[in-house]
Amino acid sequence: MKKFAGKVAVVTGSSGIGLGAALHFAREGAKVFICGIDEDINKKAIKAGAGMNIKVSKVDVSDPAQVEAWIGSIALEDTGIDILVNAAAIQTYGDTETTDINHWNRVISTNLNSCFLTSHFAYPLMKARGGGSIVHVSSVQGHSNQHNVLAYATSKGAIHALVRAQAVDAAKDNIRVNSISPGSIRTPLLEYAAQVVVGEGNPIEDTIAEFGKCHPIGRVGTIEETSALIDFLCSETSGFCSGSDFKIDGALLAYIGV
Repeated sequence: MKKFAGKVAVVTGSSGIGLGAALHFAREGAKVFICGIDEDINKKAIKAGAGMNIKVSKVDVSDPAQVEAWIGSIALEDTGIDILVNAAAIQTYGDTETTDINHWNRVISTNLNSCFLTSHFAYPLMKARGGGSIVHVSSVQGHSNQHNVLAYATSKGAIHALVRAQAVDAAKDNIRVNSISPGSIRTPLLEYAAQVVVGEGNPIEDTIAEFGKCHPIGRVGTIEETSALIDFLCSETSGFCSGSDFKIDGALLAYIGV
């Protein structure tokens, strides 16, 4: 029997880590609802999930009304939600002086507020199932930072506090809440970061290889590896895990580069 047979999984972010998790859940028997804001990326997700029990919707996860409507549409199809994974994220660059206020608000709304919004509207449906698992995708930049990533790092660090607070409150309803903090994972967001480094139109493979060399393991991680960790946190195997952040960073944060 497949691990998530009969389960309902809700995932934000229709590319990268989010899509990887959604496909993994579907292969393991879950009914999966995934959302993204970009129609072209959503079309690619639909193609990737062809033949599987995956429904892709266009949703701006920073918009409370859209999130409520999306979760409401799921409630019309299913009486409960077992798994919620928040992987939708954007990244902008800037420090305290140079970060545009509109960019700040957009990053915080997309990366952080969305974790609350989906949890808020999905919570009754998780209670109806008798419990479940929530996983928010944070980042190593929630622990330690590069230069010039003020908004992104703030959003990811705040997720760790959100996880602790949610886990304490949700325990009474048998809902577990955790986060993962990836290092460099080969995703469209990492490729975007590499493109920023080398300049538009230039090859990025050497830059991504250099990113990998910063990790003691010597390479960037894969979406399959993050999916395996998310699988663990959403399965009964991790039944005593809640309120924690799980690093998947190739020993990056364990390393002192001096």
